[in-house]
Amino acid sequence: MILTCTSCDTRYSVDGSKFPAAGRTVRCAKCGNSWHQPGEAPEQPAEPPVPADEIAAEAPVSEPADAGFSPIRDFAPPPSAAIEPPAPLAPKLAIVAGWVGLFAVVLLIGFAAVKYRQHIASIWPQSAGVYNGLGLPVNASGLDFHKVDYRRENEDGQVVLAVSGEIVNTSSRQLPVPQIVRVTLSDSGKRELYHWTFKPSVTVLAAGQSAPFLTRLASPPSAARNLEVSFPKDEH
Repeated sequence: MILTCTSCDTRYSVDGSKFPAAGRTVRCAKCGNSWHQPGEAPEQPAEPPVPADEIAAEAPVSEPADAGFSPIRDFAPPPSAAIEPPAPLAPKLAIVAGWVGLFAVVLLIGFAAVKYRQHIASIWPQSAGVYNGLGLPVNASGLDFHKVDYRRENEDGQVVLAVSGEIVNTSSRQLPVPQIVRVTLSDSGKRELYHWTFKPSVTVLAAGQSAPFLTRLASPPSAARNLEVSFPKDEH
């Protein structure tokens, strides 16, 4: 049934079964006006007035155009809250995948720069200083000495120092071999006592190739404690 406030003309749609035939007192939820409203249902025991919030729960409605009532103010229910659709997941996954891929590439480049630093330094000698500064020593010339060893021998009552090892091309390309190799003997304080030079048996080494060497010194200094084999700096 339709209830119309006798004060402000606001109309409400309510359940008619809640009103006995004798009617009951109701109160407008908008202006607070109270009035007696006859009922449409059969006579029932009297009930307490319907609370304003219960009446307000029923949405006011407009009368049909031909009902003969005068125009009333429109009742517009509050618009429902707009619900924003969730952001697409695909762009977020693409961004995450991009960062993961970039991080993997950086790690791969760093690993290769460390693992193949000797080859890089042989092609780009200026990088040797960077590697050495990072505590990763490299040989910019691409040639190195491996398996260096020495032994003392007696020949005709004279002590002879025999030094042996290999000259190795650690680069990825063919390299010429300097024709002067220096052997330095020093004491326990790393002070040089004596040095001599010899000529290697090869002039060129292919990538990864090695060549053995053997050199001898008669009557080496008795105070010698350290031995170093190298190419003179002006030769490579």
